[in-house]
Amino acid sequence: MKQRKPNFLPLGVIGGIIITFLMAFLIYVGDFYESDQTSINEFKTSKEVYVEQYNPNTTIYYTDDAKAALIFYPGGKVEHTAYEPLMKACAEKGIMCVLIEMPFNLAVFNINAADIHKELRVAYPEISSWYIGGHSLGGSMAGAYLENNYNDFDGLVLLGSYITSDLSNTELKVISIYGSEDNVLSKINYDSSLFNLPKDYTEKIIDGGCHSYFGMYGAQEGDGIPTITNNEQIRMTADEIEKVLGN
Repeated sequence: MKQRKPNFLPLGVIGGIIITFLMAFLIYVGDFYESDQTSINEFKTSKEVYVEQYNPNTTIYYTDDAKAALIFYPGGKVEHTAYEPLMKACAEKGIMCVLIEMPFNLAVFNINAADIHKELRVAYPEISSWYIGGHSLGGSMAGAYLENNYNDFDGLVLLGSYITSDLSNTELKVISIYGSEDNVLSKINYDSSLFNLPKDYTEKIIDGGCHSYFGMYGAQEGDGIPTITNNEQIRMTADEIEKVLGN
């Protein structure tokens, strides 16, 4: 009986599939929301905020009186510099902000970026409490990181975001903020995920706020129409974050 030869795809076909996949991936990640640099340059703080490029992928915003730190993961397919106003608004309230630039603008490709806290604790010994957070996908990935590292942090900040990791039995301080006009955040998924948070979590709904206004990158596809300005939402967000992180 003649043995049947296994069927293999020709190398040319395999190569074509790989090239097609790579092209599709590059097109996908190449289509992202760019920072609104004009609006960012116009954003002012009431006190001087120092900006330090700690490494090629990490920018730190702080003032001399910083006592808490927030490692921040940007939203999915959003240029990280779009969050500079929020970082500065929090920094002027005594919260040192560590903004991470993600590969391809997607935090899913570097969930463990917050490992940098280990060396930052040495570089900034005056910081007494450490938090992690993010916007949209960034917040979800920050929660995923905390699942195995919650003992290293004091809390979590979620902006237009929800987590699938179970942190309900931790003692983390958690604040979840979203805008009343946010049409990007799935409220069904958000509501069903709340059991993953500690029972004493804080929730704040910004009246008139939308999904994209946590950063400055223009209108996001599918989002609602805000009734407040981008500046107002950022400053209101910083106020709410301070109430939790400042205590």
